[in-house]
Amino acid sequence: MQAENIQPWLFRTEPLEGESLSHFLGRFRRANYLTISRLGKAAELGGAVARWEKFRFNPPPSRQQLEKLAAVVKVDVDRLLLMLPPSGVGMKMEPIRLCGACCAESAYHKIEWQFKTTQGCDRHKLTLLSECPNCGARFKIPALWVDGWCHRCFIPFGEMTKYQKPLRFS
Repeated sequence: MQAENIQPWLFRTEPLEGESLSHFLGRFRRANYLTISRLGKAAELGGAVARWEKFRFNPPPSRQQLEKLAAVVKVDVDRLLLMLPPSGVGMKMEPIRLCGACCAESAYHKIEWQFKTTQGCDRHKLTLLSECPNCGARFKIPALWVDGWCHRCFIPFGEMTKYQKPLRFS
């Protein structure tokens, strides 16, 4: 058998309900042992993928760019669009925010937590956290979340629920 007949392959990573593109890309890269630059090169997108992992969607990804990414990650373009903010919705690039109660159920980052219009978790009626309540460390970008815990003191995101306050409706 000749080496030229060997086709490259990647492990598929299925998107989660409401997952942010940043978190999905991080999971995909880890599953396939890819650096951010390697993924950008494979998708012929250069540094765009690195910007998207940091919620820098200005300019927003074009359909053509998403088609290139979709071809590599094997996820439908329309599914990738759900991982982005809807048209006209502003994003908070930082601080990264999360709901500990949601993370206790399934430790992944939801795109809606970064919307400028999001005040808290609609599901649990709790404020969002933007830093670890135990040590004060700001949360890293979701692409870097590996085990669902604070990178400094290792408290699981799910255990942070007790520090969240109920949402106040005015």
